[in-house]
Amino acid sequence: MTAKNQFRALAADRRRHERIALELTSFPTAAGREHRVQAYLDRWLAARSRSLVWRRDDDGNLLINSKRRPATRTAPLLITAHLDHPAFVVSRIIDDRTIEAEFRGGVHDPYFDAARLEFHDAADQVVKGRIESLAPISKTRLFKVATVRLAKRHPALALGDIGRWSFPAPAITGKGDARLLKTHACDDLAAAAAALCAFDRIRKHRGMEHVGLLFTVAEEVGFVGAIGAATNGLVKKNARLVCLENSRSFPESPIGGGPIVRVGDRMTVFSPDLTNDISGLMMAHAADHSSFHWQRKLMAGGACEATAFSAFGFQSTCLCLPLGNYHNMQAIDEVQAGRRPARVGREFVSIADYHGLIEMLEVVAAGLDRKTRSDLSRRLKKLRSRNKAVLS
Repeated sequence: MTAKNQFRALAADRRRHERIALELTSFPTAAGREHRVQAYLDRWLAARSRSLVWRRDDDGNLLINSKRRPATRTAPLLITAHLDHPAFVVSRIIDDRTIEAEFRGGVHDPYFDAARLEFHDAADQVVKGRIESLAPISKTRLFKVATVRLAKRHPALALGDIGRWSFPAPAITGKGDARLLKTHACDDLAAAAAALCAFDRIRKHRGMEHVGLLFTVAEEVGFVGAIGAATNGLVKKNARLVCLENSRSFPESPIGGGPIVRVGDRMTVFSPDLTNDISGLMMAHAADHSSFHWQRKLMAGGACEATAFSAFGFQSTCLCLPLGNYHNMQAIDEVQAGRRPARVGREFVSIADYHGLIEMLEVVAAGLDRKTRSDLSRRLKKLRSRNKAVLS
């Protein structure tokens, strides 16, 4: 293939990857109510049924593997993302214009004040509403519960239907490297989109049969799906999990600075050997490809499924996209400091970071099990041998 044709193929791939990101992040989803995203994955799998096998556990976690058996005994490598996002679920119909909806996820109370919402019924018809009051979590309430006044009667709205903040349609804005994906739910559907795109590329290569996908549910309410997958036999005990996330950006982890090898979260640090091996791959790849940018950060602004899998004995780590308007909360620090009112907004990530995450996953899949990778203990022993004369 000529250089010109290679460029055209790459551009076509990127357009397709961006379309998938827009499609997937537009779906209403909530913990325990991920059915619209699951249906999208079912359609994706149906188009690839000749080459893939899959299984759902009783929780709704989805494991996808190649039909071809791995040629070696290489441990499974699972690219993992969760399918929910903080959102409302209708829990009570009070009258023909008033409902209650529990909020499954973590958002600070001031952001609920008179906020505008949209509810999606089973037929994907939408009715708007506004929050009138908010009841806190209590001994009898597992979640915050919002009382919502609907803009009009909507008899089709039922218990279990999803509500979310009312925003403009998802869009890609800006130009060049400054382009942003602005949408209802980057966390974690932008990562799920990257997983699908990367896997479609990875699985074309022989020797990658040990690489699979794991999509989990109900992450936003305490890793419920991930804990199930870790304990019910869905995931083999020798599997290595590369958990994908969208993590709140800070000045030291800027949006547009590249996808992030996340060494830990606010609860734990992740499996050091796996994290360090991936970091080594990224350093080598960046040295050979000047256009590739990446970051290595702790990212303590939230918690990640890698923590859950590590707690149950799995080798796990995280790759993430730095995220703006984390959980749809604009200007979190300024709001908490009392310098501006709380307003919800679309989450956003850098398109360049998104493409970088896909590239990062390809590099990890291709390089993680190469025997030529440098061994840290060997390097340290060599360092001691060179410098131990200072002890004499």
